[in-house]
Amino acid sequence: MIRLVKLLKWDLQSKDYRFNYILFLLRNLPGGFGMAVRSRFLSKHIGASGQNLTIHEGVRIRNIHRLICGDHVTIGVDNFLQAAGWIKIGNDVLLGPGVKIWSSNHVFDDPYTPVSQQGYEEKQVLIGNNVWIGANCFIMPGAQIGDGCIVSAGSVVGAKTIPPYTVLAGNPARKISNRIKE
Repeated sequence: MIRLVKLLKWDLQSKDYRFNYILFLLRNLPGGFGMAVRSRFLSKHIGASGQNLTIHEGVRIRNIHRLICGDHVTIGVDNFLQAAGWIKIGNDVLLGPGVKIWSSNHVFDDPYTPVSQQGYEEKQVLIGNNVWIGANCFIMPGAQIGDGCIVSAGSVVGAKTIPPYTVLAGNPARKISNRIKE
């Protein structure tokens, strides 16, 4: 028991761990009150945040200082954003429930060295304005999603550039239509 108390004390002496403990306590506060508290607290720690940031319950963010959000961004229920390589989100963006956005990944080039010992590769993720990312999508490091895009539920977007107003679906995500009719 004493060892557990010591571990907690050491954790609370670290600024990063203190932040994670506070976020843990705020993560699942319900309703409008919970969203208001999370948005107010996290907007002070995000790299940059525009007006009207909405953060639903269950959200986890790693490397929060490397997350940039525009105006009117909604981060959905149970989203997980890993921003080590930077995540930049434009204005009027909706992230559905269960969305994951990763900006770093394990290096695995050497088959004779354990992956856990090969380090990480960071690639920035860019999400344009007026984008909707549906439920349970996975956005991989290096993805660049243009303005006005729709990413259908369950899609996996790899490290590629998606032209504006494209509708994507699938794993891997592929263009299924364009929002602008020619």
